[in-house]
Amino acid sequence: MREQPQQQPPPVQRLRVRYAKRGRLRFTSHRDFSRAFERAVFRARVPMAYSSGFNPHPRISYAGAAPTGSASEAEYLEIALARVCDAAEVHAQLDEALPPGLDVLEVVPSAGGALAERLEASVWEIRLAGVASAAAEEAVRRFLATEEVLVERMTKKGLRTFDSRGAVLRLAVTDGEAGPGSSGSSEPCAILHMVLRHDTPAVRPDDILAGLREIAGLDIAAAPVQQRTAQGPIDPDAGTVGDPLAPDRDAVAHP
Repeated sequence: MREQPQQQPPPVQRLRVRYAKRGRLRFTSHRDFSRAFERAVFRARVPMAYSSGFNPHPRISYAGAAPTGSASEAEYLEIALARVCDAAEVHAQLDEALPPGLDVLEVVPSAGGALAERLEASVWEIRLAGVASAAAEEAVRRFLATEEVLVERMTKKGLRTFDSRGAVLRLAVTDGEAGPGSSGSSEPCAILHMVLRHDTPAVRPDDILAGLREIAGLDIAAAPVQQRTAQGPIDPDAGTVGDPLAPDRDAVAHP
């Protein structure tokens, strides 16, 4: 019989990490990032706790990763450690070990509970170069006035149809600047500001753009630039998104 592997001791500390995907690194897939992060904890000599079994791996839990191609200022993960470490030191070590564009913004000790359960919604900013704000506003008005907006997306299980409207908590338009066009004058640039609830199936910014095309024929010629600015718990009264690390930060301040 194959000898059973030695059981690993349980973690003694858990740290929660907020990081950003910026610039060209927004095209990093979740799988590529997880590999880069595992290399970073090894280079930084972070004392990781490991799973048991025949193929032990560092205990890293990812939550609410943004779609490939989207920039983000609010990505989260949790690491389990074999000994207690200073969060500020781990922050500096990880940020130095990761490439520019994958930037560690905050590291706090976990106060317990499931981090993923706090990530109820995301705030997105979508820049639409070449789209006039008036056209975008009309499309948004028609989208919000419709109870259900069905869109299609290819998934691992094939083509799936689902409602993109139900996940939208807020959707508004402002006027931006796309830069000079071929004629030398500035091109229009509508900026969509949206808050999307994390439903099942997950509704992404691309799905909202597909819904705007479906409902109002909004013409989006250039590739949109998507950035997640926040994700966290929903404030049902204000309709805003809170800070998922606030309970952990409060626990450190008031042990």
